[in-house]
Amino acid sequence: MNKRILKYTGRFLVVFIALIGIYFLAAFCCSRITINANPTNPKEIAIYIMTNGVHTDIIVPAVTGQINWTKEISYQNTLVADSTYRYLAMGWGDKKFYLETPEFSDLKLSNGLRAISGLSTSAMHTTYYKNIIEDVNCKKIMISKAQYLLLIDYILNSFKKDESGRLINVKSNIHYDIGDAFYEAKGSYSIFKTCNTWTNAALKACGQRSCLWTIFDTGILKKYN
Repeated sequence: MNKRILKYTGRFLVVFIALIGIYFLAAFCCSRITINANPTNPKEIAIYIMTNGVHTDIIVPAVTGQINWTKEISYQNTLVADSTYRYLAMGWGDKKFYLETPEFSDLKLSNGLRAISGLSTSAMHTTYYKNIIEDVNCKKIMISKAQYLLLIDYILNSFKKDESGRLINVKSNIHYDIGDAFYEAKGSYSIFKTCNTWTNAALKACGQRSCLWTIFDTGILKKYN
């Protein structure tokens, strides 16, 4: 009986390890396949992709002729942001992970497992900035006004809205920055849909270089090196 248990345990471990290997191999290969490799759009509006080394955000102008984000995402929901803050970063992720893991030192196994299960709720993390500095972790992308409208549509459709159509602010004392706030979002985080998958899909939506599929930030940033 013990030999049989050991036999099946061994087989399970082999299959489990093989599946993990296939998952990461697929993620690596798909991130190297480029969608919209050579966009030829007019260069009318600057957006940015920014990473903290793990998580990516899309950064857009706070106010343009296409949309005034400050009417959707109020300064009042941040600690200090005001009209001098000219840019807005937005990223999608697991709500509980966002609110309970402001630092990676706060990471709990239960939160990590819940996040990858696909069963939890999600949130949009929004941050106003006064200025954006391009560097290895922040890449500028020039898109057309028409493409920006597509990006706006993609981003707004990621938020949950109340009965009057307004974005729903998450009431929390947690802040990562003096200009940030959280909002309720659609969908669930999982091993197949991460914060970086969301950012990659945003780039696809507005016709820019992107990965076939990615779960990590590196695949996206490599398209703009």
